[in-house]
Amino acid sequence: MKFIHAADLHIDSPMVGLDRYEGAPVERLRGASRQALTALVDLALQEEVVLVLLAGDIYDGNWADFRTGLFFREQMLRLSRAGIRVFVVKGNHDAESQITRRLPDVEGVHVFSSTKAETIELAEHGIAIHGLSFPHRAVPEDLIPRYPAALPGLFNIGVLHTSLNGRVGHDPYAPTSVALLRDKGYDYFALGHIHAREVVRESAPRIVYPGNLQGRHAKEVGPKGCEVVTIHGGVITATDFVGLEVVRWHQLKLDASGLDSVNGLRQLFLERAQNLFADASDKLHAVRVILTGETPLHALEAEQPGCMAAAVQAATQELVGLDVWIEQVQLELRSPFDRASSALREDAVGEVVKLADMLGADDAVIQQWFTEQTRDMKGLPGMMSDAAPETADTTLMRSLLADAEAMVLARLAGLTALEGRS
Repeated sequence: MKFIHAADLHIDSPMVGLDRYEGAPVERLRGASRQALTALVDLALQEEVVLVLLAGDIYDGNWADFRTGLFFREQMLRLSRAGIRVFVVKGNHDAESQITRRLPDVEGVHVFSSTKAETIELAEHGIAIHGLSFPHRAVPEDLIPRYPAALPGLFNIGVLHTSLNGRVGHDPYAPTSVALLRDKGYDYFALGHIHAREVVRESAPRIVYPGNLQGRHAKEVGPKGCEVVTIHGGVITATDFVGLEVVRWHQLKLDASGLDSVNGLRQLFLERAQNLFADASDKLHAVRVILTGETPLHALEAEQPGCMAAAVQAATQELVGLDVWIEQVQLELRSPFDRASSALREDAVGEVVKLADMLGADDAVIQQWFTEQTRDMKGLPGMMSDAAPETADTTLMRSLLADAEAMVLARLAGLTALEGRS
């Protein structure tokens, strides 16, 4: 028999800010979470699985209207009509206190209680499933001591939304340890909450985060999907990760060191892109490009802001048979010039370089300067969506400072050239 383990569907996650990106495939991005769930149900029907486990965060929060819940219910009915059972625990985003609207239950879909851990025994398949939902968004305590002991003679599965002992970028909800999971005596722990796939433990028990079903932004990169687990004779005989995302996010870092033309940048992007997208030509690829290195292109960008992004966009036009959207182009470039000598100059160039060096030398100084410069801005352009003072790190701040320095130096060089001709 087979079962599917998925988590963190975040159906109809709002993906705020997309409208700021000119040419963004807004409707396709916002509909991706629904399409990924439809693909999950299609897979369950195709594989003839016995059950589907959903380990929390089905929704991103309270529904804006009933359409979100109705869509999920429709997909659950497809499974129910095929005799496939579904078991759900609620996580921090769809906790009992978070989702206030209600729809009729679907036969065959069991949502675990948030007041006490439950065990559902499927004797005909030799399986026992244990679960406990979040009662509210923040659950700081370990839930595992409340899970029942394993039932002897059955394949025991625990469904749990948890941060385990902590994962970068995720709130510490229902923290626990691998040792405590192991000591429950279960055969499989279906975890949710962490959006990157991770096999925490291979066996006895097998402990897995499948990751979220569909990446939502450029920090949730790579294939996204679910686990398909095969059991025979009470033991796991096969496990497969199946990618189901309809939009695949990427971060593509390109070292532009030594490049002196936009044609060189175009060629570099094309060389990397062919390999990056080759294994998934049927998906929309959303790409954040990060340009690094010491190159004359830095000065060109200062003279013609947007030039680098336009060059990368132009390169995508040559990708035959691939659907690629450049979410943004981040610049971490440096101009090839002698900073030490420039800082000694007794002119405007020297003042600019000395100011940039002073601001960039200390984290506290650059954070204060950055906050002061952006305080009165009503909103940042879409290309700078990660640069809000409350979220930007000092690496990004220094990158933006370098861009500003290059732009000022380019303007000064232009003025000097004009004065020399007059």
